[in-house]
Amino acid sequence: MSEAVGDGVLRLVVVDDHPVFRMGMVALLASLDGFEVVGEADDLRGSIDTVVELRPDVVLMDLNLGEESGVVATREIVARCPEVGVLVVTMLDDDDNVLAALRAGARGYVLKGAGPTEIERAVRAVAAGELLLSPGVAARALPHLAGTRARARVFPQLTDRERDVLELVAQGLDNLTIARRLGLSDKTVRNNLSNVLNKLGVADRGAAIARARDAGLGHHP
Repeated sequence: MSEAVGDGVLRLVVVDDHPVFRMGMVALLASLDGFEVVGEADDLRGSIDTVVELRPDVVLMDLNLGEESGVVATREIVARCPEVGVLVVTMLDDDDNVLAALRAGARGYVLKGAGPTEIERAVRAVAAGELLLSPGVAARALPHLAGTRARARVFPQLTDRERDVLELVAQGLDNLTIARRLGLSDKTVRNNLSNVLNKLGVADRGAAIARARDAGLGHHP
């Protein structure tokens, strides 16, 4: 826990490409006791640079950053600043985005339109290292997360990312679609798939799909 948390003040960064929403969120957070907004950003590169420089306790992250992805920003922030909690605040409530954000390392996921009490509770939970999802999001996400834990026992030689790629390959998705779903580059997907083929000892994509489906992967559309 950072010194700021110990002093009772949480240092926050707000990332959103819509200036009106960003200004409103900053104003809301500034009105709550124990919160200090120390930075803002409106794109992927700016969000990463701001967090690396300021090392806040929590980043409130939108998933749509113009043509860029908040999932990618989240993954980079978590990798470079693992002590920083990422709370996704977005309009997107579909399963793919929720799971991609959580797999990227987000600790919380709330929807835009949440009231001040829910936002405050989510920020404090994420700062404390807890996982907090909006009720509607949690109802759909938790079964998937439970399935992810169960799948971790399948092909234990694979990393979590490789297993994610294999799961989507087994669903019949192409590399570009997989890259979009997971917030990765096409090259990263190809590299992970190559690792999967090597670790499973199979020659090609079709053989990997057959192995994955035999193990129970790839059946969720």
